Amino acid sequence: MLIFFLVLIAVLAALAIATQIRARAITAQTPNIGELTDVGGYSLNALHVPAGPEADLPPIVFIHGASGNLRDQAGAFLEPLRGRAELLFVDRPGHGYSERGGPENDTPDGQANAIAKLMEKKGIERAIIVGHSFGGAITASFGVLHPDKVEGLIFLAAATHPWPGGVDWYYHLASAPVIGPIFCHTLALHAGMMRIEAATDHVFAPNPRPADYIEHTGPTLVLRPATFRSNAKDVAGLHAYVTGFSPRYREIEKPTVVITGDSDEIVLEEIHSKGLARDINGSDLVWIKGLGHKPDYIVTDIAIAALEKIAGRDRDLQAMARAAEQLFLMEGTKQ
Repeated sequence: MLIFFLVLIAVLAALAIATQIRARAITAQTPNIGELTDVGGYSLNALHVPAGPEADLPPIVFIHGASGNLRDQAGAFLEPLRGRAELLFVDRPGHGYSERGGPENDTPDGQANAIAKLMEKKGIERAIIVGHSFGGAITASFGVLHPDKVEGLIFLAAATHPWPGGVDWYYHLASAPVIGPIFCHTLALHAGMMRIEAATDHVFAPNPRPADYIEHTGPTLVLRPATFRSNAKDVAGLHAYVTGFSPRYREIEKPTVVITGDSDEIVLEEIHSKGLARDINGSDLVWIKGLGHKPDYIVTDIAIAALEKIAGRDRDLQAMARAAEQLFLMEGTKQ
């Protein structure tokens, strides 16, 4: 028995050393493109891009989803919107290059409060808040808790309501006391690197993943031990949080657009997106057949048109959705 434990300790130590080496390599391969800002005892990282001289949109704040970082939303929206508005792409607490802060940031309301403080530090009084996936829960919380800072809300394949079932086992394991840090510092990174191609394909399915997506957006950053544990705490606690908080979505009165697909393999659009459309009075639900979990990349034009609509432009989002569906159908026929 003693020999077994000695061997186990040696194996775990070797895995921990290998994890640290690979984590440093991931950081080196995906350097920080943002800037750290103190928001009250800890720092949030964000890419802050000023508006151009002929800007035609209000400031926009982008909130990424689970397992992501600011490069994800910047990869979709930075170039199409550069100059048109003041842009703030945020690494959520504990993600990318942001520090985690205290336990208040384990839930979407705490992260919404952190982003509100960051906006104040950056001199952004009001903005359109755009949230993808898990970021949708933060966007909804932001709309309830900080309406004075909101010009409008856009939800992209959002996760916002209680759903049947749970989450993958490793989120609970990684977020658990004692065993969680051991798992994050030994096995999680190596297993994750083996699955990164398949996992990102799954996020985009049934739509194609851009060939340079992994290289440009750095999804491997989440596999670093501290980041992996932060992400696990986020996901493991989401169901309980939205169960308690989602009844407050009815308090939201700002212009809202909900963009979703009927082929999302990550969140249940029938529950989350339709739930938002039900709960937020006057919201616009854009339902797109054949679209998966990444409307930010697959129908970027519709998301930008939603920004324009909130800014007061006349945009027929439903007609754009039908055109996208026809394109998906044609592409499917060619395959």
